[in-house]
Amino acid sequence: MTHIILCGGSGTRLWPISRTLMPKQFVKLFGNKSLFQLTVERNSKVCEKNFIVSNTEQYFLAQDQLEENSTFNIQNSKFLLEPIGRNTAPAIALACLSLDKEEVVLVTPSDHLIKDEASYKKVIERAKELAGQNYLVTFGIKPTFAQTGFGYIQASLENDECLMMNVECFKEKPDLEVAKSYIEENSKLNIQNLPLKYYWNSGMFCFKAGVFLEELQRYASEIYDSCLVAFENKKIQNSTLRIQHSHMEVIPNESIDYAVMEKSLKVKVVPSDIGWSDVGSFDALCEELPNDENNNLIISPKSVHTIDIEDTIIVDTGDALLVSKKGSSQKIKEVVTRLKQEDSTLPDIHLTGYRPWGSYTILEDSLGYKIKRIEVKPGKRLSLQRHKHRNEHWVVVSGRATVTINEEIFVLEQNQSTYIKAGDMHRLLNDTNELLVIIEAQVGSYTGEDDIERIEDDYNREGI
Repeated sequence: MTHIILCGGSGTRLWPISRTLMPKQFVKLFGNKSLFQLTVERNSKVCEKNFIVSNTEQYFLAQDQLEENSTFNIQNSKFLLEPIGRNTAPAIALACLSLDKEEVVLVTPSDHLIKDEASYKKVIERAKELAGQNYLVTFGIKPTFAQTGFGYIQASLENDECLMMNVECFKEKPDLEVAKSYIEENSKLNIQNLPLKYYWNSGMFCFKAGVFLEELQRYASEIYDSCLVAFENKKIQNSTLRIQHSHMEVIPNESIDYAVMEKSLKVKVVPSDIGWSDVGSFDALCEELPNDENNNLIISPKSVHTIDIEDTIIVDTGDALLVSKKGSSQKIKEVVTRLKQEDSTLPDIHLTGYRPWGSYTILEDSLGYKIKRIEVKPGKRLSLQRHKHRNEHWVVVSGRATVTINEEIFVLEQNQSTYIKAGDMHRLLNDTNELLVIIEAQVGSYTGEDDIERIEDDYNREGI
């Protein structure tokens, strides 16, 4: 069985700890592990291979986090890179097109938390059995309260064992009164020891690759046809499939629910009581992380002390501070929208930005200058690049740097420095086995991250 991991996300719901370039699945919140790492570990126990669908920026984050786990064989993982997102139906279709039609796939988001792994393994085994019978299987989560942020599945009993149920219909995210009516009806059934009628839609699926593609072609032929063209024109590098932008942008933007699951006659639901959370808000995160004695959730690198404050969420990331009442964290999207309207970079990136060659941390950013700490991993190099609006000064803090400026190549040792004028082609290389750390001082009329022209790049990136 192949595990298709969906790594999309805008990074808004847990802002400011998550950003566009560091969405929540890669933030290490649970025992110094990310939700992505936990997803891979959990499903490696039930699947032989991983197929990770992401964009280019998240590709390098995913690679780094896979490599951090010495027990995990990265050779069992393939990547499919989308230049732009087109929702879950195309993402799953493009992955399935690269697999044998009889291959059973388990499709999961990369940012969910599942605490009852024993029960999880059982429902996966049941779903795999149903997928082998050519069903499209979804997982219905037993609701614990009247949640308005999830879609619901209305189910009916398939057999006396309650191991699977028919899907009567999918329900849109309800308002509070409707959600309460679902929970009340479930409660009445539970008292009578009858199967529940309503389940949260988990966004997880299991089916044969070929069966899904057949149903997609039947019910959403435009998506199928455009995905097929995009797949046939893909680029392959090692175990990575890259979809071209011109082909991706014409694929309709549609979820798997709308495109297939709500229309197909082959859908079954497996009831799942597995300790599941989508960790979709700070209120949900409050249930998973320790709170202080006044029921406050505090996330900060600093020592934070509160006085006469309770039921509050406080998140400090160095460049942004969020303070919210519990129960109001769903309004964070409004803050992010306002910041984007102000052309702020705060929704997009942290003070520390991760790149395939290493990372940088902004130490100071003011009018006319910016100071960074840059770390380059052993054997890695930055792109050959130039800037229009800024000059740069590099000082080696530790390690040894091989520097290219125009036609000149030279080595800098600790405490040595160089100067790069605006317009100069330049590159930084760490050809040692040790981490390279430099301080970069940028001076100029504009020091934004998008002032870059890449001339050569080892990582086939566009933009920053």
